[in-house]
This record gives sequence, C-alpha cells and structure tokens, in this order.
Amino acid sequence: MNFPNLPVALCVAAILAASPAWAGPGHDHGDAAPAAVGQALPRFSAVSETFELVGVLSGKQITLYLDRFADNSPVRGAQIELEIGGAKFNAEKQGDDEYEVVLPEAPKPGVLPVTATVTAGNEADLLAGELDIHEEAHADEAVHTHSWTEYAGWVVAGIAALALLGWGGRRVMNARSVRAGAAA
Repeated sequence: MNFPNLPVALCVAAILAASPAWAGPGHDHGDAAPAAVGQALPRFSAVSETFELVGVLSGKQITLYLDRFADNSPVRGAQIELEIGGAKFNAEKQGDDEYEVVLPEAPKPGVLPVTATVTAGNEADLLAGELDIHEEAHADEAVHTHSWTEYAGWVVAGIAALALLGWGGRRVMNARSVRAGAAA
C-alpha cells in the first residue's frame, strides 16, 4: 500500500498536536526579578593598607563611608579632608558610620581625581581614587516592545514555510511514484 502524502500528513499532525507548555500553580518560578530603575549614583573608592573609603555623589552631596581594610569595620570619629579636582573640603560626621561633604555646585561630567587625608586617632593615611561622572542617559528612549503585528508576521511566515515544505514534499512524492510506475 502506497501513501504518497504520509510524510506531509505526519508533519502537519505533529505541528497541530504540539501545544505550548504552560506552567501550573506552583510551577512558575515565582515573580520575575525586579528590573533596575534609574541610574546608579556616581561613586569612587580609595584603598590603602589601613583604610577603605567609598564616596557616593548625589547632586552636590558626597556621602563617605570609611572602614578598616583588615576587617571592614567602620571607622568612627575620624577626620577626613577631601580634595576633588584641586578644591579641598572637610567632611562632617553624619550618624555613626557616615561622613558628608557638600560641594558648592554639582561636578560636571568627566573623571575627577579624588585625594583623601584620613586621620583616626594616631593613624593617618593618604588615599587616592577617581570619580567618574557620566552624562545623564537619555530617559526618553523607549524600550522596544513587540506588537501583535510583529507576532502576526511571524505566524504568516511560518504558515508560508510549512505550505512550501508541503508543496515540495508532494512534488517529490509524485516524482517518485512516476518513476516507480515507469519501472513497472
């Protein structure tokens, strides 16, 4: 018994029988991870054998965090003199573990050298780093989303590809049956 359209029929049946996989309750891996919103604030770090200093710039305000290099414990009661782009500022204590410097104006985009002189008890150290400030990213750039017309285009292209495969398969099967009939 000869079934010339059997491969095409099996292919179509497999495609129609396949269903998308949907996760049921308890199998959906939870909510998606939250996307980062906004930009990270510019920051710098400066490290020596004794201290670690991290500064976070928010407008004109720089918040400083000073820790011991050996055990990452906060340094309390230190005196910090910060030099940014040639101008010197004394940091003021804010809370238990933070220091703050308020600049006269917000720095312009670019890379600024930062030097900090830290004095804590009988320890003194000089730390150096760089503050890299980037221009604001374009907030008005839209995130690309897919519309239903894009999906419809892919569906039509898929159907056209299947039709082309079916037509080609039918031609091959007909050519085989013609050759088989001629041999008989």
